[in-house]
Amino acid sequence: MEDSSSNVFQLEVKQGQPTLVPPADETTKGLYFLSNLDQNIAVLVRTIYCFKSEEKGNESAAEVIKEALSKILVHYYPYAGRLTISPEMKLAVDCTSEGALFVEAEADCDLEELGDITKPDPETLKKLVYEIPGARNILEIPPLVAQVTKFKCGGFVLGLCMNHCMLDGIGAMEFVNSWGEIARGLPLKSPPFMDRTILKSRDPPKPEFEHHEFVDIKDISNTDELYSQGMQYKTFCFDSEKLQRIKSSALEDQTLSHCTTFEALSAFVWRARTEALNLNPNQQTKLLFAVDIRPRFDPPLPDTYFGNAIVLTNSMSNAGDIVQNQLSFTVKLVQEAVKLVTESYVRSAIDYFEVTRDRPSLTATLLITTWSKLSFHTTDFGWGEPLLSGPVVLPEKEVILFLSHGKERKDINVLLGLPPPAMKTFEQLVQI
Repeated sequence: MEDSSSNVFQLEVKQGQPTLVPPADETTKGLYFLSNLDQNIAVLVRTIYCFKSEEKGNESAAEVIKEALSKILVHYYPYAGRLTISPEMKLAVDCTSEGALFVEAEADCDLEELGDITKPDPETLKKLVYEIPGARNILEIPPLVAQVTKFKCGGFVLGLCMNHCMLDGIGAMEFVNSWGEIARGLPLKSPPFMDRTILKSRDPPKPEFEHHEFVDIKDISNTDELYSQGMQYKTFCFDSEKLQRIKSSALEDQTLSHCTTFEALSAFVWRARTEALNLNPNQQTKLLFAVDIRPRFDPPLPDTYFGNAIVLTNSMSNAGDIVQNQLSFTVKLVQEAVKLVTESYVRSAIDYFEVTRDRPSLTATLLITTWSKLSFHTTDFGWGEPLLSGPVVLPEKEVILFLSHGKERKDINVLLGLPPPAMKTFEQLVQI
């Protein structure tokens, strides 16, 4: 476990002029439909991939990646367009072919000096992802911005800023890995399935479920005052032994016959964070997490679906019940939230947004984002797999990230931010 705020290393990066990379061939023009599952997550996701090859320096890295980008954009042409508002007052992509934004940069040090980037230090890492000066909203930021930063040691970092409304994590990895295939001179293995209208709302819309993910909870615990003390970010590593102990603890009172690692860890973290924030026992609290809906449809959605094939499911409880009950109580809440996600629930969520245009409320909420199953480590542009890859920053204070860790990828790093007094308590509570 490490505290990112204790990092005194100062990274200096010299960025060149940004250029536009249009698709290598003619592509479809006009408005591209984004589904209701895309509308609510129009947040910027910044990730970095660190590469170093003993045989191959970084001289040609920017050129190879840039050329492959123009080729992959032929298949993923909306990434060469710009976000806009459709006549229905929703987000859409204007497929203009003007191109993704690309920046070359140089760092004044060796890659090793970055340290372990799985413990994000936003001040340092954000220098590796280009930010558009003066952009006031997401419509002024291209859906894809790439920066290649060369380091003195011959290594380089690819920093990406991608808008989540374009893709979920599975789709984003598919895109980046396909881009890598093209950079290595290989044919595209799995072209994207581009038709998002398969997730269009029904006419007329028929929401059939309550969709508590959108419920606005009243903050009776005065957490604003606690958060006004600032945020501290830390990463906690749960190795396979710790994860096994958490699962055993969830099953020991024999209320449950089984649970997955995700269910046990989510419940464990939700409980510890609820206690660390010292929420009023009568405070309603909500857990949100994304579920991949591809296999939950009949027939299943295409594996290569280009877009967000995830839905937020939820669980709600009083803080007192979570803290005072056995861990099995909270695990059961998580399991019920997983079970909730069926094809009819997803269709209902799509229709619910059509009718209400609500956004999920994050008051007294924990939103868990799981990247531990994503294949970040398989990205290869010709320099081998990345030494390290991960996020630059957490999008909201309520978000916790699960990342896989270690050679076997069996360990899970849990990254979160909390006000310093709460972080101190959380640290003690997760010792297991």
